[in-house]
This record gives sequence, structure tokens and C-alpha cells, in this order.
Amino acid sequence: MSATADTQSRVDEIIARRFKGRFKGALVFALVLLLAVGSIKTTIIDDTDWDRLGTFSEIMASVGEFLSVDWVLFGQLWQPALSTVMVATLGTLLGVLTCIPAIWFGALNISPYPPITYPIARLMMTLSRSIHEIVWALFFVAAVGLGALAGVLAIAVRSVGFIAKMSAEAIEDLDPKPVEAIRAVGGSEFHVFIYAILPQVLPTMIGVIIFEWEINIRRSSVLGLVGAGGLGLVFFRQLNTFNYPGVTAVILAILLLILFGEIVSYFIRKAII
Repeated sequence: MSATADTQSRVDEIIARRFKGRFKGALVFALVLLLAVGSIKTTIIDDTDWDRLGTFSEIMASVGEFLSVDWVLFGQLWQPALSTVMVATLGTLLGVLTCIPAIWFGALNISPYPPITYPIARLMMTLSRSIHEIVWALFFVAAVGLGALAGVLAIAVRSVGFIAKMSAEAIEDLDPKPVEAIRAVGGSEFHVFIYAILPQVLPTMIGVIIFEWEINIRRSSVLGLVGAGGLGLVFFRQLNTFNYPGVTAVILAILLLILFGEIVSYFIRKAII
């Protein structure tokens, strides 16, 4: 009788736990749903100028203007596209050179004086990643003027955070045995870096740099919106002149450029890594 009562008690306890868990899940779901509905009402329904949208036919007519392509302009986009690729490439290379001290200081196991150099490097990485490339471009346009140089500097500064962080963490996660072996036979810190650290992290660093270059092509495509040259500048001009087929042509060019970057980065990774 006692065993039956204990079994029934355990069954009741399990049922109560399941009910409580389902109740908590339903409560969380209802809360998330309520927040989503409130966000939609606040950010979309209340803040949208519905009178300006016009009728459905007017909306479709506006969409139809973007469906045509200005092929004459499309044939003239090769030079801005080349400028965009060069801005991404030079910005990535400059970012790699700039992030070398950040990598050295930001890897805890090789940082020369961790209480000071490590926080400084991590602050540099966080600052680079936290500020959008458009904001960096606005800053450098104000500093050096309009043109590709501002775009190169913005891409370089924006690249430091990602490249340095991933590379420093790869150094922190490396196998310490080769490092200890070279130090045990009297090797200098330079020998340790060249023969123990670099061979372990070089594939990761190359992959990160190539991936960042691919991202920077997309970034440099829109930096022209703030005066940094390239396809973004052409896009801004077409939009200001209400040449919507020209806007579509620039968007297609940007898409092709990003696909080009993905293809090139794939073959480079395959050949090197």
C-alpha cells in the first residue's frame, strides 16, 4: 500500500512539474508575442506615413520603375566598380598592418605587459568594431576630404577589430608545447614567434583576412553614400536624380561585385589554406 502511495505521489509530482514547465513556457511565449506586437505597433504602424504611401496601384507603379535597368549606365560602371575593389583591397591591407600591434598586445599569452598592453589592445578592437564604417567614413571625409582615401582609411580602421580579435584569440588557443620546447633550448622570443606561434596561427589569420576582404567589398560599395567614391557615389547620384532604372543598375553591379569577391576568396582559401 505504501509503495503504491509513493508511486502515485511521484507520478503526481512529475505531472505537476510538467504542468509548471508548460505554464512557464506559455507565459514566456505570451510575453514575447506581446513585446513583438507592441514593437510592430510602435515602430511600423504609428511611425509610418500611411498617407504618403498612396494607393496600391501607385505603390506597384513605383515598384515597377525599379524593375527596369538602365543598361547604358550599367556599361559605364566598370570604373566605379574597380575603384570599389581597390578601396576594399587597400583598406584591408592597411588594416592588417595596423592591427599587428593590436594582435601582439591583445593575445594574453604573448602580450609584453598584460596589465597595461592587454586592456589597451582590447579597447582598440572594441572601438573598431563598435563604430559603423559609415561613421568612420564620415569622420575621415571631414578629416581628409572627399574621395577614395577616406574610404580606404574607414575600411582599414573598421577591419582592425575583427582581424585583431580573431587572430589574438587564435594565438591564445595555440598548443603551448612548441613554444616551451623552443624556449627550453634557448630560443629568443623572435624564434618562438617565427617557429612556434606563426605556423600554428597563420592558416587562421589568412582565412580571417580573406574573409574580411570579402566583407570590405560590400562595405566599400556603400561608403560612396557619404562621399568616399566608388559605386556608392553613383548610387547616391542616381537616387537624387530619381533615375530608378539607374539605381537598379547600380544594385546589380554591387551584387555582381560581391559575388566576384566570394568567388575570388573561395579560390584563394582553397589555394593557400
